[in-house]
Amino acid sequence: MKRFSQPANILLPTLGMAILPQAIAARTAEAAQRCNIVYIMTDDHTAQMMSCYDKTNIETPNLDRIANDGVKFVNSYVANSLSGPSRACMLTGKHSHKNGFTNNEHSVFDGSQQTMPKLLQKAGYQTAIIGKWHLISKPTGFDYWKILPGQGDYYNPDFYTMDGRTVREHGYVTNVITDMSIDWMESKRDKARPFALFVHHKACHRDWLSEIKYLNEYEDRTFPLPSTFYDTYEGRPAAAAQEMHILKDMDPIYDLHLYIPGVKSGLSGVYLNNLGRMDMPDKIAWDKFYAPLSQDFYSRNLKGRELAEYKFQRYMREYAKVVKSLDDNVGRLLDYLKQSGLLENTLVVYTSDQGFYMGEHGWFDKRFMYEESLSTPLVMLPPKGFKARGEITEMVQNIDYAPTFLDLAGAPIPNDIQGVSLLPLLRGEHPKKWRKSVYYHYYEYPAEHAVKRHYGVRDKRYKLIHFYNDIDQWELYDLQNDPHELNNIYGRPGTEKLTRRMQKELDNLQIQYEDPIREKYPNNSN
Repeated sequence: MKRFSQPANILLPTLGMAILPQAIAARTAEAAQRCNIVYIMTDDHTAQMMSCYDKTNIETPNLDRIANDGVKFVNSYVANSLSGPSRACMLTGKHSHKNGFTNNEHSVFDGSQQTMPKLLQKAGYQTAIIGKWHLISKPTGFDYWKILPGQGDYYNPDFYTMDGRTVREHGYVTNVITDMSIDWMESKRDKARPFALFVHHKACHRDWLSEIKYLNEYEDRTFPLPSTFYDTYEGRPAAAAQEMHILKDMDPIYDLHLYIPGVKSGLSGVYLNNLGRMDMPDKIAWDKFYAPLSQDFYSRNLKGRELAEYKFQRYMREYAKVVKSLDDNVGRLLDYLKQSGLLENTLVVYTSDQGFYMGEHGWFDKRFMYEESLSTPLVMLPPKGFKARGEITEMVQNIDYAPTFLDLAGAPIPNDIQGVSLLPLLRGEHPKKWRKSVYYHYYEYPAEHAVKRHYGVRDKRYKLIHFYNDIDQWELYDLQNDPHELNNIYGRPGTEKLTRRMQKELDNLQIQYEDPIREKYPNNSN
């Protein structure tokens, strides 16, 4: 493990005993002046399921604490709405084509490249990551790491350790990751150094296995059906071709836990294996709860809209239960930071790797550049001395996290980092030359969910998307008049000037970020 280098004179036998306490005091004082970073990232958590953003569905009081006492970014976006690529963008401050991790199916993160944790180490920070990694290669740039294999498991999860072992931790994964994170801050870190801790949760990834104590939570709640639930995808062939529809693609056993012996589905074997990790009392409680639900479901033989809306309600409940435990554990982290005297000197960040569809367009999952997955929640509790509070409306992206943390650490921001520091926004400033648009590029096709490759640009009002590879389709949306993105106006009479302007903006961003796709698919902006 990399350690903070000690001054040479500490090693002098005649002075060591006298200088050591002074040196420690000096280092401790220096650490106290440099802000710590606690970065909490979840998987597939969407703003629709955070009450500080949307009070329609559930309450998240602890997540709301961060927003209420700090800031909430209301125009927060990802560069690639997929778990591994999003994490690579965060770590490097670069778009997918620059960091090399474009998709989950075929990419392996190049750990030898420049990353934000490595640069924090050079600046004297102690770095640690606990929880979901999902980048195939081993973590680099961290003084301590303990990560889930792949997606990880909800119950009694395995972890990979720095010494090459696989260890099984007892308990519910969200609680376990929080326990280990607090333990690292309390007993494993060098308290004479500033630190950056990355708390990466498995929640809220499918298959949404809830904590046993919350099995009955939300069972009496009927969630409102999104207005776009019965979207027909008119004028949007890529949207019509996906395989992430609640009615036809959501697995009733794996996703909704509606299992009775003898009934199989495409993912039923995976579901049963996951249940096999439970302790016997938990398994008994689980079966007791879901057995009558399952018997009722299969006895009713629902079809069409009845089946779609039944699956939607179960999906919302299962997802919300997982969020409930997540919110509890965010509260535990906040309480620890406060009680240990760290809160005032720590930047607390909460975000997800992307947004998620909660029935909008009839979907679950993410991937598309439509708002529900392009947008991602981002709330921050700044350290003492930062003035910003409430909503921040500037457009930000997950490539901005790396330069923000480096800026906070007082470390140089390399010129090849493509994001920009958010510290001016946290100071309450509103820079005149802030970005006016964001760039997006999704690569994973053909693959699970059959979302076609596409790239695009979004400004404050309009969005232009190009689906490519096995398809050549453009989509253009006026988000002011069509916030749900149902009306593709690309090619409509009267949109020619707007189209040229958006294609020019797209071209400019592809040049700025050096995306080679522009050479293969010119945007016809001239």
